[in-house]
Amino acid sequence: MIDAHQHFWRLDRGDYGWLTPALQPIYRDYLPSALEPLLKRAGIRASILVQAAPTAAETRFLLELAHANDFIAGVVGWADFEAPDVAATIDALAADPKLLGLRPMIQDIVDAEWMLGDALAPAYEAMIDNNLVFDALVLPKHLPRLRELIDRHPELRVVLDHGAKPPLLGGDLRAWKREISTLARETGIACKLSGLVTEAGSADPAVLREAVDHLLAEFGPARLMWGSDWPVCELVCSYATWRATSETLLAQLDPHKRALIFSDTARKTYGI
Repeated sequence: MIDAHQHFWRLDRGDYGWLTPALQPIYRDYLPSALEPLLKRAGIRASILVQAAPTAAETRFLLELAHANDFIAGVVGWADFEAPDVAATIDALAADPKLLGLRPMIQDIVDAEWMLGDALAPAYEAMIDNNLVFDALVLPKHLPRLRELIDRHPELRVVLDHGAKPPLLGGDLRAWKREISTLARETGIACKLSGLVTEAGSADPAVLREAVDHLLAEFGPARLMWGSDWPVCELVCSYATWRATSETLLAQLDPHKRALIFSDTARKTYGI
C-alpha cells in the first residue's frame, strides 16, 4: 500500500505562510519519526511526500528527508513557474531521482486564470521533458481552466489533489459534480482520494459518501489513488480514523479495484 499524499514540516524553517497558530492542533513540527509508526500500523509501505511551502528551499528540505527515510518513495516539490530560468531550475531538480512532480499552490493564487498564463509554458514543457507529474492543487472554480491547460499540454501528466476540494460543508455538490464529470470524461487525469475530511469537517462515512461515490464513478479505480493528507487530516481526525473511514467507503469494491486505489494507481502515475 502507498499513501499518495502526506506532508512534513518544521516550523522554524519559516516559509509556511498558511500555517499559523490558529491552526491548532497541527501548528507544530511533523517529521518522519512521527509518521513511520502510523504507516506501519496501517499496513502502508511507502508514501509520497508533498510540498507545503512555495519555496525551493522547502523542496530541497523534503528531498533530504526522502533520501534519509526509505519509506518516502518520492517528493512532489515546488518551483517558481514564473521565473525566467524556470526550465533550468526544473531540469536541476529533476536530476534528483526522488523528485516525482511539482505543485504550484494554485488554490492560494488570487488570479483564477493564473495556470493559463503564457509565461508558464516553459515550466510545463520542462516538466514534460523531465517526465514529472503536475499535482493540481485547485478548487472547483479552477476545473474549467485545468481542462484547458491539459488540452494545451496533452503530454503533461496531471493528478487532481483532494478531488478539487468539493464544498462538503455547504452541502450543494451539483456544480462540483458537473465539473468533475466533464474533467474525467474529457481528460486522462488521475485523482487523489484525499483531503475530504478537512473539507467536510467530519470523518463520518455518511457525510463523505456522496463525494467519494461520485469520484469513484467518474474516474474509476484505475484513476484514483488514496492519500492521507496527514498531518492536515488531524484538524478533523487521526490517520487511523481516515484509513478506517476509507475502508468503509470502498468496502463494496473487489480486491483488485481496492489494490488500484490503495497502491497501483499511484505506482503507475508517479513511476514508483
